[in-house]
Amino acid sequence: MDLKTLPRPGVAGAGGQRASAEAVLVRHYRRLVCLAYLTLPADRGRHARVVAAHAVVQRALPVLGGRAAGEDGYPAARIRVLRGALRRRRWPGAAFPRVWGVRLFTPPDDGDAELDARLAELPAPARAGFALQVLDGLDRAEAAEVLAWAGVEAPADSARAGAELLRAARTPDWSDLPPGYDACTVHLQPGDLLRRRRLAVVAAAVAVALTAAAVPVLAPSGSDRPAASTPLPRQVVAERRADDLWRGTAKLGLAVWPARGELRDDSALVGRATAAWQQAGPPTAVPQLLYAGRLDGTPVVLLTDGRSLARYTEEPAGPALALAPAGDSDVTAGAAVVLRRDDRGARYLLAPWIASAATRRLDRPDEAERPLAFPGGVTDPVPGTAAPGCPGPALQLRSDPVVAEQHAFLLADLGGLAPAHLTYTPPPDASAQARPPREAVGPQALRRWAAGACAIPEAGPGVRQLNLWEFADQKLPQNGGELGWACLRADHWDGTGSAAAAVLPPNGGRAERLAHADGRACSRYEQDTVAQYRWRAPNGTPYLLVAASRRVSRLIVTTPSRRLDQPAPPTRTLALDNPGSGPTTVEAVTAAGTRLKPID
Repeated sequence: MDLKTLPRPGVAGAGGQRASAEAVLVRHYRRLVCLAYLTLPADRGRHARVVAAHAVVQRALPVLGGRAAGEDGYPAARIRVLRGALRRRRWPGAAFPRVWGVRLFTPPDDGDAELDARLAELPAPARAGFALQVLDGLDRAEAAEVLAWAGVEAPADSARAGAELLRAARTPDWSDLPPGYDACTVHLQPGDLLRRRRLAVVAAAVAVALTAAAVPVLAPSGSDRPAASTPLPRQVVAERRADDLWRGTAKLGLAVWPARGELRDDSALVGRATAAWQQAGPPTAVPQLLYAGRLDGTPVVLLTDGRSLARYTEEPAGPALALAPAGDSDVTAGAAVVLRRDDRGARYLLAPWIASAATRRLDRPDEAERPLAFPGGVTDPVPGTAAPGCPGPALQLRSDPVVAEQHAFLLADLGGLAPAHLTYTPPPDASAQARPPREAVGPQALRRWAAGACAIPEAGPGVRQLNLWEFADQKLPQNGGELGWACLRADHWDGTGSAAAAVLPPNGGRAERLAHADGRACSRYEQDTVAQYRWRAPNGTPYLLVAASRRVSRLIVTTPSRRLDQPAPPTRTLALDNPGSGPTTVEAVTAAGTRLKPID
């Protein structure tokens, strides 16, 4: 079936004679599978994404006989598929198509790498907005309408983000699907044969502990479960680490955590957790048990395979599994994991090298931290929530002197399993080399984070580290105080990231974010930046303020009233009065000749 022969349906729908649900699904199956494939997250690998895309479309069949969005046929099918793809990131225990012995993947194409990276950085509704526009040829308004029917909370924003990607990515004509995104044209290869052999033993071990290996994630929470006291077979989880392994290694991270919790010898519970991960993942290696215990009456199991974290809980409403990346954990990024959240707050499991813990309010930098108890490594509930887009309550942790003398650091809750590490890069010192990021626990760092916390480029579970780089300070005209210029950087566990420019007003006011961009801006691989800001003095005089980082040697500014092209002053800042209300352009040139424009 050639996709070019299919109609290009819009929101107004198919019209004419109404087709049966099955006929609609079969006729448009390839397009619908691609829609689901583009919308689903890419962090589970292409095999899981292909299988999940087919599952989403096939599970839409039972509800396609009625009407959706006032239309029959393809528009109704499209909305049902979108709802299925957007509903949840993962479906532990869902009735996915089962594929044994081989791995499926769309044909690789080097030209798809950039688009893949851009798609991975977008939230699912924005990916869906992109898919609707590139697959069905909808304009932004039409895509927003479809997203609204699919239950997206901010459909216009998602459609706009999809349109921006469509313009930026310069995608080719998708009248026929590019092979890299056609989940109906796939290649096959054998899986890890040694791992498959181990998994066969895993399945047998789990079957002994349970009545059936496919049942655990679906078993009702009130059912009777055998409580085995024998140690777990090595094939189910890795051998238990020594409690003090971290003291003798040069590489700290999740891999050297010991297994903790009063249920760590409950092979039935850990077997159910491992089976749930196998159904949803599977893990890339034999899982390592980090914790198995009961919190507030709820069994909780925490596992890692070296690349991901898996948290399995048996809630009153039924078992649940949460997965998160954790492939490069270290002394800070591998220092805490969220075991449970409820109305009282979040409870963390802390690394064995943590000597003391406290909580801190980011918005109250002058308020002392509050000690936090963590018997057995599990903290008391950490209360508090954050405004949307801002980091949540912060943990201030201190490492054991075996690791580093007087090493304290901050972690902030972003809603995922692992909190983000907060760092601070102070403003430049003309007499010294560029300063690297440092722990955000000093008075100046805390004050700057109090101002800039809600100006971060993103706040989500995939963020590994947040850095606030104060690249310039500027004395404002007419004794207006001192303005701080910052670039805030969010780095993900997968190596991608984004940055935002912001100004930190005098007197500790909240930062104003100026611009945001994905990529490596303000990272160690792109250490130069420039920014502009319009400011009005107390007497009403308007100013265009410009600031650049320490290696900038020349500033070029064009306003409706003038043009400047001059060496940068020692402060790397400018204040131009009465710049006019029209557009302005700012450019900076480094000593090495690199030309820079503000983040946009």
